[in-house]
Amino acid sequence: MSTLTWAVAAVVSDEAGRVLLCRHGRGERRYALPGGRLRRPESPVDAAVRDIRAETGHEIEVVDLVGLYHLAEGLPCAPSAPPGRAAPLPDVLVHVFRARLRGDRPVGDAADGCRLSWHDPADLPAAVTPTTRAAIGDATAGRSGVLRDCPSNPRPPEQRADPTPQEPAHH
Repeated sequence: MSTLTWAVAAVVSDEAGRVLLCRHGRGERRYALPGGRLRRPESPVDAAVRDIRAETGHEIEVVDLVGLYHLAEGLPCAPSAPPGRAAPLPDVLVHVFRARLRGDRPVGDAADGCRLSWHDPADLPAAVTPTTRAAIGDATAGRSGVLRDCPSNPRPPEQRADPTPQEPAHH
């Protein structure tokens, strides 16, 4: 078993219902939700507010928890290991929140290497991480308290059924 990494992300929506995505790096990088890693001793909500401001330049208001997404080897919505990586990726537990912008404009600059763009949830780019696609689907369907296991080396789409969220513990 690998070490567990705690992370946060948010489905940030604008008034038109579009979602904010970040594409890191150059080339064939995928789009993902803005977020980052949890630091001790901060709460997941505080980490989401901090990381999203640092990554996007936007202040957000956290509305609620969409769910917890566990990324590990062999589960359906985790990213593949980068080419040439010999060691397995760490298990990651991502707290995904539903959030909205505070104000009309960013209060700072987006992080270097983060290309921000707004997307209609029904028409996401093909290059979206599987976890991002699952979380946006859950958020736009109004789900809260979702628990998903997501593999870090997903099978090709033709070999995989769509993941079904587990029933939330509380509504």
